[in-house]
Amino acid sequence: MVSVGTQSHSGRDQAEQNPSVENVRYDWQLDEALAIYNLPLLELIGRANSVHRRYHDAGHLQKSSLLSIKTGGCPEDCGYCSQSAHHDVELTREKLMNPTAVIALAAKAKKAGAERFCMGAAWRKVRDGKEFDAVLEMIRGVRALDMEACVTLGMVNEDQARRLAEAGLTAYNHNLDTGPAYYPQIVSTHSYQDRLETLAKIRDAGIALCTGGIIGLGESPRDRVEMLVVLAGMNPHPESVPVNMLVPIEGTPLADADPVDPLEIVRMIATARLMMPQSMVRLSAGRSTLSRETQILCLVAGANSIFYGNVLLTTPNADMAADDALLEALGVTAE
Repeated sequence: MVSVGTQSHSGRDQAEQNPSVENVRYDWQLDEALAIYNLPLLELIGRANSVHRRYHDAGHLQKSSLLSIKTGGCPEDCGYCSQSAHHDVELTREKLMNPTAVIALAAKAKKAGAERFCMGAAWRKVRDGKEFDAVLEMIRGVRALDMEACVTLGMVNEDQARRLAEAGLTAYNHNLDTGPAYYPQIVSTHSYQDRLETLAKIRDAGIALCTGGIIGLGESPRDRVEMLVVLAGMNPHPESVPVNMLVPIEGTPLADADPVDPLEIVRMIATARLMMPQSMVRLSAGRSTLSRETQILCLVAGANSIFYGNVLLTTPNADMAADDALLEALGVTAE
C-alpha cells in the first residue's frame, strides 16, 4: 500500500497516558483513537478545545467558497453522490465553465469574505487537453486575486500534479470518505489505494492536501475512526481535513440512509483535532441540517473553517445571512 509521507513512532508512551499531549504524532493506533472518540462528550470537547487553542487562534474562522465548475455525468458510482452517471437523479448536467466566469465568481466570493475558493469538476480523472488547460487558467486567475485556490478533479498523474503546482494551486481535495474496510460498500469503480496514490502524487508535487470524509454512510464509529487513523498517519498531516455529514439525495443508493445523531459530527471534529492538532478542520457538507447550537459545539471542539455560500456543489449549505449572524453572535472574526 502506498503511504502518503512517512510515519514517526515517537511520543506514544506519553500519549497513552494523556491523549491530548502537545506532541504532534503520526503513530496513532486504532484502539487508542477509538478510546478518544468514545470519551464522555464534555471531556472530549474540553480536551479538543484545549489543543485547538494551543495550535490555533480560536477567535478566527476561515470562510471558503465552493463552486461546481463541471456538473454531472461522472463515471464513478459513489453511493452518496448526485453527480454519478450511475444514479437516477434529477440533475442538470453542465459542461466545464468558462475560466473568465469562474474567476468573476471567485472575485465575488472574495468580496463576500471568502479567503479560499474551491472548484470541483465531476471527473473520474484529469485528462490532458483543453479542459485541463482551462482549469489551470482558473487556478492562476484565483491566485491573482490573492485567494487560496483548491480543486477536486479526481485522480491525477505525476505530470498533472506538477502542472497544478506550477499554476499556483494551494490545495487539492481528494476525500477518503470513510475507513478502508467499509470503503467498498460505498464505491466500486475505484479503490482506497487509488485514493491514497493520488494523494501521494499531489503531496510529492508540493501541493497541500485537503482530505477527509463523510459520516452517515451506514458506517460504524470504528470505520470513522479508522479513516482518521489513516489521515493522522500521514507525515505531515493533511493541511485541511473536511468533516461532512451525508446529505441524502433522492435517486442515490444512500437516499434512505438512517440519519446520524448530530453530536456524532462533534465527536468526529474533536477527535480529528486531537489527532491532527495543526490541521484546518473544516465543518463542511450537511451543516444546513445542524442547529445553531450544534454548530457552535463543532467550533468549540476544533473546527476552524466553514464553507460560506448557499450551495455546495449540488447540495444545500447553511444560509449566508444565518452564518453572518452566528459569527457576529460568537464574536468570531472570519479571515
